[in-house]
Amino acid sequence: MHTDIVTNFGYLFEKELLEDISKIGITKNFKADSTIIELGDYIKSMPLLISGAIKILREDEKGEELVLYYLEKGDTCAMTLSCCMGQTKSKIRAVAETDVSLILLPKEKMAEWLTSYKTWQSFILQSYHNRVEELLQAVDTIAFFKMDERLFKYLKDKAMVTHNDVLQVTHKQISEDLHTSRVVISRLLKKLENEQKIQLFRNSIKILEL
Repeated sequence: MHTDIVTNFGYLFEKELLEDISKIGITKNFKADSTIIELGDYIKSMPLLISGAIKILREDEKGEELVLYYLEKGDTCAMTLSCCMGQTKSKIRAVAETDVSLILLPKEKMAEWLTSYKTWQSFILQSYHNRVEELLQAVDTIAFFKMDERLFKYLKDKAMVTHNDVLQVTHKQISEDLHTSRVVISRLLKKLENEQKIQLFRNSIKILEL
């Protein structure tokens, strides 16, 4: 049986399901910043995240992106589940935040396992619940937070999913993720540094309050 599957999902799934996943799952690796799922793709496999972190984004008609949420090891993507079940095109872009390892499962098994394994049913329902909660948080952040609060939450979320309080990220990358200008981001980062919430370096940002 695949060791990574047992390590990440052994506490969730029964032995028979772990064995099924190990038999039919295909391991794929992605380098940081590579695109895993593109807008408009038909999804034929459901991913289980073994290691690393994935950024889920939406894109408007002008091609500008907005980060919706992050996935960590042990997660799957509700948007992917929805596309698999409905046989529709992807409405999100998934990008590797760090180096990523996935187990890909054929979509045909999703419905079959819902009736065969109660632990799988619980996992899928909990995954939907978690992603809906994160989407609501994203909406609240956009609707109710000031931009400096949005920025600081973004930085803290990024630090938590990468398990590193020093972020290798440019002002331009942040501005694209938060759908605003680089000038605004640079000004707000300086404000956060003055408030002693972060420390700015030439090519990195250290989060002082997590």
